[in-house]
Amino acid sequence: MKISIIGVGLIGGSIALKLKQKKTADFIYGIDNNTENLNEALALNIINEKADLETGIKNSDLVIIAIPVDSARKILPKVLDLISDQQTVMDVGSTKSGIVDAVKNHPKRSRFVAFHPMWGTENHGPKSAVAESFSGKAGVICNREESAKDALELVENVVKSLEMHPIYMNADDHDIHTAYISHISHITSYALANTVLEKEKEEDTIFQLASSGFSSTVRLAKSHPEMWVPIFKQNKENVLDVLNEHISQLRKFKSALEKDNFEYLEELIINANRIRGILK
Repeated sequence: MKISIIGVGLIGGSIALKLKQKKTADFIYGIDNNTENLNEALALNIINEKADLETGIKNSDLVIIAIPVDSARKILPKVLDLISDQQTVMDVGSTKSGIVDAVKNHPKRSRFVAFHPMWGTENHGPKSAVAESFSGKAGVICNREESAKDALELVENVVKSLEMHPIYMNADDHDIHTAYISHISHITSYALANTVLEKEKEEDTIFQLASSGFSSTVRLAKSHPEMWVPIFKQNKENVLDVLNEHISQLRKFKSALEKDNFEYLEELIINANRIRGILK
């Protein structure tokens, strides 16, 4: 199978490596506005050949869109315009409603499968791509009833090759749940990093005293804004909803400390400990 990957960064590059390793892909075209990324992906043997959009799509059985969600939303209709009824298109965006809505009336909508691999790191670029990244993780397929049977089966085979377990979900539900378990985590990490940078002016002290707990909590703050600003923009209402709840929870901790109410502080912590039974 020949594949075109639009966006050969962390996610697109990792998918390419795994599909080549599993021999799911015989040949991979790389399409990217970033020439440096393309050259790097070629040098690292992530892709077989650089291509422009028209050439890559024309020669591929499957087109994978792996660029920031605002760009994916814009380019998806153009990609569908260029494909035949035998080709399949999938995306890997972290938000789904906006992308699905962008092509809901497109005559080739059934050739598209909305997909989100539940994996990512704070790193970016093809040099950060790792073939085993997706193993054991969830791969969310949204609105599968809107995709043609053969297109869905092809993407399901890709999910299997990535060694992910598929989860089927409505796009709107997906965006609500990812706001709760992913998007709020990034905002919290960015805010904590900004808090420490504002209060602690001696950078050497941060470096010397940072514990593993602090480092793991602010790890996501290293994530690239090129990816995350569009995610927050596309999922604004859901992110605001969970952010308001998060602020409310912070106020409870603040109030307990201000009033020396350490019994209530303990209750808040014990309640938070319930997450142990969910995340092992």
